[in-house]
Amino acid sequence: MDVGQLSNQIILLFGLMLVGFLIGKLDFLKAQSSSDLTNILIYIISPCLIIGAFEQDYSAARIKFFLLAFLAVIILYFIEIIISRLIFGRVADENVQRIAIYGSVYSNAGFMGIPLISALFGSSGVFFGVVSLACFNIFNWTHGISLFSHHGEKDETVNWGKILLNPNIVAIVLGMLMFVFSLHLPGTLDQVVKSVGSINTPLSMIVIGNSLTKIKFSREMLEKNLLISIFLRNLIYPIIGIIILRSLGVSGVAFYTTVIMAACPVAGLVVLFTLQAEKDPAPAISIMSLSTLFSLVTIPLIFSLSNLHF
Repeated sequence: MDVGQLSNQIILLFGLMLVGFLIGKLDFLKAQSSSDLTNILIYIISPCLIIGAFEQDYSAARIKFFLLAFLAVIILYFIEIIISRLIFGRVADENVQRIAIYGSVYSNAGFMGIPLISALFGSSGVFFGVVSLACFNIFNWTHGISLFSHHGEKDETVNWGKILLNPNIVAIVLGMLMFVFSLHLPGTLDQVVKSVGSINTPLSMIVIGNSLTKIKFSREMLEKNLLISIFLRNLIYPIIGIIILRSLGVSGVAFYTTVIMAACPVAGLVVLFTLQAEKDPAPAISIMSLSTLFSLVTIPLIFSLSNLHF
């Protein structure tokens, strides 16, 4: 796969996002409907896509790269958290501080990453993409959500039940068992699961596009810390990810899939978490929107850099 093919797929995804944007502007999709579609994507469609991706014969080489990629992503998360804390830890505005930290660390791996690698690499891409998805869920629901907790809740016990029972984590565990034991779903059920999973890409992009209708361009978008956070998320951290993956010997589809997942823009959950913390969501909407728009250029750039030897 070359950069041109990747760029074409990204343009296609942005075309689908434009459809979602127009749907939002025409007021065809209400806020509650958008929320309902998001839940359907997270709890039904994405797990079906994951399970379908694991329906392939067992391969020791695949497991090896799967585990190496998992180690690489874990290392990358710890590096991101440390660097972001050092850079933004002293920002005076607490709301901007945690939005900047969260935005730089957590990418839109589920809503944008999985659809992109599914379009590029098919089930093989999704197979390795779930590595980043699993790590995202583990870190997001521990470190990520703690950033938005009130001061008195900082030390509360991690809700591991919520993490482990997340439908995507359950789907990954079931999929791994199916892969290791070379199990396959019965014919009709298999068709249902794969048909449901196949709508993940267009529906995800439409939902993202609809969310962009909330953008209100203002001077707040040019807040220095938000721009630094986007720079880290879209460029610096993916480059560090490339170096880690190369150091561990990850190659092929596993390498490119993990790089693309790491290069995805700021996670949309930054807006939800800010709202739940009862803080001003404007900086969160700004960082998510700008990062998503910039990714049209930065994802192909990161992919080009991943092909260089340094």
